Amino acid sequence: METKTIKTTPILLMIVLGLGATTAMAAVEDTDGDGVYSMEELKAAYPEITDEAFEESDLNADGAIDAEELAAAEAAGLLTAS
Repeated sequence: METKTIKTTPILLMIVLGLGATTAMAAVEDTDGDGVYSMEELKAAYPEITDEAFEESDLNADGAIDAEELAAAEAAGLLTAS
């Protein structure tokens, strides 16, 4: 019995695994360095963000969006890059 070896390139492997996919997430900059994102910082990346979307994204209601809240808001479609 003969065994055949399939050779793949790293790029093909990335495509098959989905690692080469890009997302529409915007880069949010923490301009004041406090470790969370304010409405103003989010507006720079998401100009169309509403007060309602910010409040819904702020899961712990502390008035700022941390990295986990940002990821959840992006995944839920609350924040979309224009």
